[in-house]
Amino acid sequence: MSASTFPKSAMVMAAGYGTRLRPLTDTVPKAMVKVLGRPMLDVVLDRLAAAGVERAVINLHHLGAVIREHLKNRKDIEIVYSEEKEILETGGGTKKALPLLGDDPFFVVNAKIIWLNGREDALHRLAKAWDPERMDSLLLLQPTVTAIGYDGPGDFLMDQEGKLKRRPEWEVAPFLYSGVNITHPRLFEASPDGAYSVNLLWNRAIEQGRLHGIRHDGEWYHVSTPQHLREVERELGFHGIRF
Repeated sequence: MSASTFPKSAMVMAAGYGTRLRPLTDTVPKAMVKVLGRPMLDVVLDRLAAAGVERAVINLHHLGAVIREHLKNRKDIEIVYSEEKEILETGGGTKKALPLLGDDPFFVVNAKIIWLNGREDALHRLAKAWDPERMDSLLLLQPTVTAIGYDGPGDFLMDQEGKLKRRPEWEVAPFLYSGVNITHPRLFEASPDGAYSVNLLWNRAIEQGRLHGIRHDGEWYHVSTPQHLREVERELGFHGIRF
């Protein structure tokens, strides 16, 4: 990885209603829910700025004005907003923001997660593993059995070259998508307009052998319900983590 190849922009997904986190999300957007006293969005932006990302494009819908007000004085990373009149989901929301993200590969980060770096910054590890000749997206994957605040069956199987396949029905997959990836804008070529999940495009990339992953070597925490929030805070506190 060189300074010229490290993605300088990131798409931060923050538009969702966070219905499973109610009543917390009745007054603040999901990305602003606090973990150990600090909004998850702030922790995500801290990680991006520390790694060397220069611009964060944040999509807004539910209580977007709260995010704007909260971040109005932040100076360590450029903040740009992509307003969604209607929720466009992960695929449609990122496609709408492409003019703000530029022509180069960019990070995508979900604002409802907390990740701790392992031996090396996870964003740097992604950038080092990124190969635009072979990949349209490179996902940071978390082992399903060690995910905190997650109770699903996982998402992907991964071969020795890092190529991904979907979890077979009725089976538990060894890896889940962590909410962090690098994507090339070409992933969205010939994609639909309006609201849709990026999984639609990932399925196409899987068929073409162009969806890859790497295993996260640090801790990972998912916050989608008040119960998960309590679990995540308990685990972080046990490890002495402070934000």
